[in-house]
Amino acid sequence: MSHTAHIPSHRKPRRSASKLALRAGVAGGVLGTIAVAGAAGPANAEPVTETIEMPTLGSLETGSGLASAVAASAEASQQEALDQSLQTQENLALQKAAKEAKKARAEADRKAAAEKAEKARLKAEAEAKAEQERKEAQERASRTSERTQLTSTSASGNSSDSGSSSGSSAGADESQTQAPSGSAASIVAFARAQVGDAYVTGGTGPNSWDCSGLVQAAYAAAGIDLPRISYQQSSMGTSVSLDNLQPGDILYWGSRSGSYHVAIYVGGGNYVGAQNSSTGVVERSLDWDMPSGAVRLL
Repeated sequence: MSHTAHIPSHRKPRRSASKLALRAGVAGGVLGTIAVAGAAGPANAEPVTETIEMPTLGSLETGSGLASAVAASAEASQQEALDQSLQTQENLALQKAAKEAKKARAEADRKAAAEKAEKARLKAEAEAKAEQERKEAQERASRTSERTQLTSTSASGNSSDSGSSSGSSAGADESQTQAPSGSAASIVAFARAQVGDAYVTGGTGPNSWDCSGLVQAAYAAAGIDLPRISYQQSSMGTSVSLDNLQPGDILYWGSRSGSYHVAIYVGGGNYVGAQNSSTGVVERSLDWDMPSGAVRLL
């Protein structure tokens, strides 16, 4: 066979369609290359190659935009978290302010109620004091009336028997200067020892008294038992004239069986008694508030 004879080729024939080769670039932004080869000639013809440059998904410009988007999303998330935190703090502050306001309102209501109660108490005390003063004024007026009647009766008796009157006057003068002795001395000493103590309705000592409580305790100091109520005390013993008093006699105001006040005659024209809440236990002259009568138990 001649060296120039045609020898069939063992290479596969090229396809008539174009062949596309894609070369991917790196993620750092390297441009990829797409190679397009066309084989339109015979099998032994040289291929024609055309190169087209295209940007890949991982280009620098695209990567920069994605990073910006990620940063913006992170910043938005951070801002939302901050807003939520601020909202939570604001809600807590509002709750705390509401609790403090409620507490302050309750305290203000309590103080207002206390002030109202105090005003009511002071008003009640003032009314009670005014009522006590009114009663004392009425009692004083009643004693004055009874004293006037007693004086009229005494004057009538003196005009009918001047000798007896003179004797009574002498006896009264003598009783005013007579010093107490025995049981009378104990009664008088006890009564005078309580001068300055407070007056309390129903008081029986040792530092506060009412009129009959003081008389009862004074007689108890001498070993003599008396009932507790003033009209019961004035109903005991023997009735004596106010011109013939002796230390230790019980003075009463009102009628003997219905007296409303009692005291103890201590001599020298004076008596000791638990008068009222304003004066307490005092020693006063008979002329300050003349009693209605007297009884003697000694």
